[in-house]
Amino acid sequence: METPGRTKAEAPRRWHGQSVRRQVEVEYSDGRVAQEELRFVVVHASQLAQQQTQTYAAAQVKEAEAVADHLRCGQARWCACLPDAEAAIAEYAGQGAGHRGRRPRPWRYHAVRYRIVADTRRPRRPRRGRPAKTDPPPLESGYRLVVEVEALANAEEDNGWTVLATTVSGESGADAEILQAYQDQNTTVEPGFRWIKNPAAIAPVWLEKPERIAALAMLTVVGLLVYSVIQRQVRLSLRTHAQQLPGNKGMTAIPTAAVVLTLFSQVALVQLWIDEHEVMQIAGVQPHHLLICDALGLDHAWYEAPAAHKIDQFSQSP
Repeated sequence: METPGRTKAEAPRRWHGQSVRRQVEVEYSDGRVAQEELRFVVVHASQLAQQQTQTYAAAQVKEAEAVADHLRCGQARWCACLPDAEAAIAEYAGQGAGHRGRRPRPWRYHAVRYRIVADTRRPRRPRRGRPAKTDPPPLESGYRLVVEVEALANAEEDNGWTVLATTVSGESGADAEILQAYQDQNTTVEPGFRWIKNPAAIAPVWLEKPERIAALAMLTVVGLLVYSVIQRQVRLSLRTHAQQLPGNKGMTAIPTAAVVLTLFSQVALVQLWIDEHEVMQIAGVQPHHLLICDALGLDHAWYEAPAAHKIDQFSQSP
């Protein structure tokens, strides 16, 4: 499968792969467990491989700075005896220092090895004053750590792979059709799971009963459906009328729902009281806000200031 690049300078996007069938354990809603056959479509994407290679290289450069700091600290450490040096190696165990109180994490893009060498150094004098010229320079025996760092190579053949699981048989849909159907999920809840996988998005879940957890999951999916409908309707309206909205990097005709909702963060309701009259004013409304209202079928009256009215002397103002 091949499609042209987004620009003339971009290389064509290519996908290739094959499907395999495997027996897996499936649990049904009634609690029944059975062995069922699933079809797995294994796909390699050239663009995804390029993105993963660039991401790996950037992450390796960033980690190299932390490894350099770790190397300086490790080689500057002095151990009085061999057990202390061995304990220092066990303490590091190929891990960097924890950041802001977090646990140390193993290095992902570098191989760090340690070895112990015997060494001597001049200790600090226990008392003040200049030593006599006839006194030999004091020396202290101990051990140092030698840290060796090697950048891990990223095998290009391991990048760009995606596995799609489906119950659709090969007779009902070819591999290319399964891949195309997966990529066409722009107006479903599927793209929303990219940010919801972040633990900070929905965790912690203060629920214990399975029914309540299922209800929360259902509400989350409904929210993602509304999120997708907003994005779909706005993009469809912009394409139909050849219009654009302010985006993260200038004007765009394909804004995400997050961009659409962020635009309305500038709109505010201002309430003023002048003598006995309450005045309400909508601030921050721009033409693109009304454009979004038209795309979603919302009444402009929601963002129009109501007429001022007199406050009764016996009424309670908020």
